[in-house]
Amino acid sequence: MKLGFLTACLPGMELAEIAAWAGDQGYEALEVAAWPALGDRPFTATHVDVDQLSAAAADDVRALFEKHALTLSSIAYYDNPLHPDAGERRAVHDHLHSCIDAAALLGAPTVGTFVGRDPGKSVAENLREAERVFPALVDHAGEKGVKLIIENCVMEGWHPDGYPGNLAYSPELWEWMFGLGLYLNFDPSHLVWMGIDPVEAVKPYVDKIPHAQAKDVQLFPELRNRYGWPGKAVDRPDPWDVGWWRYRVPGLGQVDWNRLVDALYEGGFDGVLSVEHEDPVWGGTEDKVKTGLEVAYRTLRPLLIA
Repeated sequence: MKLGFLTACLPGMELAEIAAWAGDQGYEALEVAAWPALGDRPFTATHVDVDQLSAAAADDVRALFEKHALTLSSIAYYDNPLHPDAGERRAVHDHLHSCIDAAALLGAPTVGTFVGRDPGKSVAENLREAERVFPALVDHAGEKGVKLIIENCVMEGWHPDGYPGNLAYSPELWEWMFGLGLYLNFDPSHLVWMGIDPVEAVKPYVDKIPHAQAKDVQLFPELRNRYGWPGKAVDRPDPWDVGWWRYRVPGLGQVDWNRLVDALYEGGFDGVLSVEHEDPVWGGTEDKVKTGLEVAYRTLRPLLIA
């Protein structure tokens, strides 16, 4: 198992700078952000321009990773393939195709995204629509020798009422998406606030997890008593502010990393554990983000077999 991080937390840095810093800190892998450059969207970055990636540019990226003894664990583009607007949906699908092509050029084994959701339709309606649209993406990935992995992020901010905006948030839905040829990019933090034990949840599915993310979560039960599980309702100008929990870097929340890493090892996981830094305490500036990544490294590195 190797330790890496998702580069989206450092959107102002070039990939060469990130790779050099990551290697110096002892990180072994990078999950490379590849969103289209469409403005200042939170938690996104463009560290590889997949739409313009030539064979020569791919050679340069591979050489960069070799120089710093890093693995390129995945191409990251987490967006909504079930977007209700037909034009937006087409753009997402086109970019996913480009991400898959880029992963093949770069030697990355996986491309990470979401199932997504049309918030105007029921869960059942969305699942039937996903069953219609995802086979073409899965087939394209298979032709390129790449696995399409789905993060189990709830994406509550995509739904007008704070309900799940990404239909991959529970083991029930994981089993459904495995039937489509999709894989899981496992992130324990989302399960904790939903009331699911991530250790027990992951055990039956390790063979379907080629890549995992490491993010922690801090709960405030006294505030949940006020807002309920969906979070703030009366005054919620920020759709992502549920009011009773927040993400943290590993070691500063409530995920039991000893038990979780042990369960991954026991299940045979030998991929990359990639820190996804969305911690508001250790965010806001490049220096604070780097400090957060250092905290995550100190927490997780002792748990991994060298």
